[in-house]
Formats: sequence, structure tokens, C-alpha cells
Amino acid sequence: MKNPYKGNRGFTRAWHALKNSINGFRDAWREESAFRQELTFAAILVPCGIVIPVTAVEHVLLIGSVLLVLIIELLNSSVEAAIDRISLDLHELSKRAKDFGSAAVMVALLLCLLTWVLLAGPVVLHWFK
Repeated sequence: MKNPYKGNRGFTRAWHALKNSINGFRDAWREESAFRQELTFAAILVPCGIVIPVTAVEHVLLIGSVLLVLIIELLNSSVEAAIDRISLDLHELSKRAKDFGSAAVMVALLLCLLTWVLLAGPVVLHWFK
């Protein structure tokens, strides 16, 4: 059966995808405090990741680790919204799914921290010597 919501092609499809993405960012900003906090950190860390004197690959790793946190947070928020849409009743499987999403965010945050400590840490320490 053909999905009636998947009829757009080419530029029209891309335009609608862009609008949906903007709506997703807007809703995440408005509804998710964790996303606002992580986006605030990203607003600080991404420019630092651009200007800190490291190799090109290290720039990508520093910035990518921050963006990965935002990606995982958006996916976690989508899982939570879908579960809440189904039912607000307490259920073990709903709790497990939400806990998995939260754990994924924590792993991404730890990866980001490790990346910044290992790559940017020595540069920052050198500045204070």
C-alpha cells in the first residue's frame, strides 16, 4: 500500500523535509529542557572546536562529538514523545525504552567529554604553562 504522505519528490520533498526539520528544532527547543541545555553547551563548544589549534581530523572529532549529543537527544526525545502518545500509564516496557534513550544520551555525553579532554585538554593545559 502506498503511503499518502510520501508523494512528494525532488525539490518539493526537500522543501517539506526542511520545514519538518525546522519544526523539530523549534519543538525541541520549546519542550525539552535537556535539549536547550545541550544546545547552549554546543553554542559554546562548537566555536571553540573550530578555533582551537588542532588538526583537521581533531576539529571534526571535537565538533562531531558535540553534534552527536544533540542528535542522540533528539532521538531520545522522539522515543519519549512516541511512548507518551501511546499511553501515559506506567508500564515496564515504556520505562525501559525511556531508560535506554537516557542511557544513549549519557554515553554520547561521556564520549563528548572524553573527546574534549583528550584532544583539547593538552592544548588548554599548554596555554597555562
